[in-house]
Amino acid sequence: MDGDTEKMDAMKTFMGLVAVSVFAVAGCKTTEPCGCSGLCKLGGELVKPSAPIVLPDEWNSPDGMTLGKDGNIYLSINNVGDQSHPAKVGIIDSNDEVRVFTDLPVHPETGKVSPLGMVFGSDGHLYVADNQTFVSDQPGLSRLLRVNIQDGKPVGTDVVVAGLQMANGLSAHGDYIVVNDTSIDKTYPLTSGTYRFTLEELNGGPVEVEGLGDPHLIVTLKTRNKEHQIGANGVAYAANGDLFVCNFGDAEIWKATFAKSGEVACWALFSKGKQQGLACVDGLQIDEFGKLWTADFLGNAIACICPKSGKVKIVAKNEPGTGEDGSMDAPSECIRRGNKVYAANIDLSYGPNETDGFHSISVFELP
Repeated sequence: MDGDTEKMDAMKTFMGLVAVSVFAVAGCKTTEPCGCSGLCKLGGELVKPSAPIVLPDEWNSPDGMTLGKDGNIYLSINNVGDQSHPAKVGIIDSNDEVRVFTDLPVHPETGKVSPLGMVFGSDGHLYVADNQTFVSDQPGLSRLLRVNIQDGKPVGTDVVVAGLQMANGLSAHGDYIVVNDTSIDKTYPLTSGTYRFTLEELNGGPVEVEGLGDPHLIVTLKTRNKEHQIGANGVAYAANGDLFVCNFGDAEIWKATFAKSGEVACWALFSKGKQQGLACVDGLQIDEFGKLWTADFLGNAIACICPKSGKVKIVAKNEPGTGEDGSMDAPSECIRRGNKVYAANIDLSYGPNETDGFHSISVFELP
């Protein structure tokens, strides 16, 4: 009898939490009138590409990008297109020249490393998502790596999180690092989500995550597009601490706001990409003006999104191709530096895109 009573009490508590959560999502507000200037406004012509940054064969699948305090763009070279070349982290300097920044340690079970998202933490170190699903069918092998930086140079790499299924986008704010897991549970509709860690606990890592129910998992998504069962991909913190998360398959961006305690206060749909011309939303970045930038891998497009209203402005778009004319070739992420936007062409065979022998970063000069 006591056991039944405890079960009933537990169920009441659980239902209460569900009710609070549903109320929070239904009652919270994520958008407001735009009030933005420039590219956030709708209308205008598409921006044409400049000459591309041509990459060597050893850099055949560029993906995640982050802007360093030194002004360089740090670029993950995944090399899933040709795994005979080891993956690494590269640099695009202020003159748009490329060079290697560091190699990365391989996974002891697969003998490979598969970097996607990257971000600098407030501690000055570079955090890298190692998505092992690109190189292995074995679940739970993906990791979060920390490239330790001293005087601007890499001095070693540590595994700080283990047990991820499909480590992908990264972002940082204050003492926090977040990482998206694109496929936590493949049961339809696919469940994905965002883990959050403090720098202090990562210093004592590696932290082992356990999927659904893990206390580090702060938000989850369901992807209902049966054709593209790909979930949480890009992620970006705004300067005020709000968090934006891309749902690749449903072409949606969700927004989380937080209470002073750090708990999620509101988690709700922010921007519907499909109704505004996007086929998907892949990587995500926020520029110095607070505007969101996303890459549409399936649509070969990049877009600027108003951080207040969620309105989408498609900045550049082209048909599938090799990218030799500077156009995009399966872009997975874009980032703004000054008046230029750089799109990493991961060039995977998926959807309308086919892998080819030309490897590049597309560059767009903003008006």
